[in-house]
Parts: sequence; C-alpha cells; structure tokens
Amino acid sequence: MPHFVKDVEEIRRRAAQKIEDGAVTDEYKLDKDKTVEILNEALATEIVCVLRYMHHYFMATGVHGKAVSEEFKEHADEEREHADMIAERIQQLGGKPDYNPKTLLERSVSHYVEGETLEDMIKEDLIAERVVIDVYQRMIEYFGEKDPTTRRMIEEIKAKEEEHASDLSDLMFIVNPETGEDEGEDPGVNPLQKEAATKANNAAAKDNKPEKEDTKKAPEPFSGRGTVIEPAAIRAGATKPNTSSKPNGKNRKGKVA
Repeated sequence: MPHFVKDVEEIRRRAAQKIEDGAVTDEYKLDKDKTVEILNEALATEIVCVLRYMHHYFMATGVHGKAVSEEFKEHADEEREHADMIAERIQQLGGKPDYNPKTLLERSVSHYVEGETLEDMIKEDLIAERVVIDVYQRMIEYFGEKDPTTRRMIEEIKAKEEEHASDLSDLMFIVNPETGEDEGEDPGVNPLQKEAATKANNAAAKDNKPEKEDTKKAPEPFSGRGTVIEPAAIRAGATKPNTSSKPNGKNRKGKVA
C-alpha cells in the first residue's frame, strides 16, 4: 500500500464516477467554467496579436522595413504557439476553445491597430505587449496554487511576451524606423557595465599609444689619468683610477712602483 496517500481506494472510486471529466478531478479547487472563460479571453488576445503582427509583417516597408518585418513575423509565430497552448488547456478542462471571429475583439484585451508608419506599428505592438503582461500577471495570481498547471502555462507565455516587449523597446529607442538615426542609449544597458567598458577602452587606448623616445644622452665614462674606469665599475667597488702624475708607473728613483 502507498504510504503517502492512505485513501487511494476512495480516490479510485471518485475517479471512476466522473471519468468523462478527463483531467479535471474533484481536487480541482477553482470554478472550471470560470477558468475556461478566462482562458478564452487569453485565447482571443493571442489570436488578435497574431493578426496584428502578420499585418505589420506584410506592410513594413522602407529602409529598415525588412529587418523589422522579420521581427514581426517571429512574434506572430510565437503568439500562434501561445494560442495553441491555451486552446489545448481549455480542452483539457472540458471546455471549448472559442474561435468565433464575431466576438474576437470583444474578448481580447489587446486592440487591433494597423498603424500608418513603421514607427506606429512598433509602438502599437509594444503597447499591446505591455497590456498583455499586466493582464497575464493578474491571471497568474488568480490561478496561484489552486490551478498550478494553468498558472505555469500563463507564466511561460508571459515570459515570452516580456521578451517581445524588450525587442520592440530596442527598436523604438535605439533606431528611429523612419530615419535610421540613433534615438538614444539602449535602456537595457547596465550603468556599471557601461562604466567598466569605458575604463577598459581607455586603458586599451593608452596601451596602444606609442612611447616617447628617450632623448637623454648616456653619461660620459669617468676618465682619470692612466686607467679608464667605467662608472658602473666604480659602483661595483672596482679599484680607483691611478691619478699619479709619475710617468710610466716609475717613482723618482727610477724604480718600478
């Protein structure tokens, strides 16, 4: 017998009674219908995002249109994956995914705005992502520990939406889609990293700077009468030079010294 669960036979009996409920058991703590309703709103939101991104993908033109349109397409594909995940969870809970186009915009928290320029498109997509991030955070708090499976799914989707928002923010603040001019510094730059990079660049520039040639002349060697001794030899304790004025090393009596 299992030690963790003592009433396994009772659990087996309850599972057999409502076998048609599939993944939903008596241990599900939330209102199943309410959960399905919330998830259908999320489904509608993802579908609207797919449609908006695809419109922007085909309509993005101009010098930077190609690069930005590829970003739109990537986001659209990921939003479509999110919609599939949500629809599958709705089905697991015994509900029906609502794909009715008539009520799509009514259920979606995201608006469908086409935009006239490339800048408008990026801005509208960024606003939509920020709205979705806030709404999904509230869903995460609602499901909590009462429906951890749905909560984890929404957390995964929210993390990807945050990536989308970051990508769009870079497009908005780094490059002006209309002119290609720099709009400002990347908002994601860490000030400490920036300072360290600046110091490293300055140090590298200093190392690469050519050294000035030493124009100082070497000191003249010490010269006395007789033997010539280099200054280094003197410092090393060599014999002092012979300063005697006696020629040929002889004394006055003609003897060799």
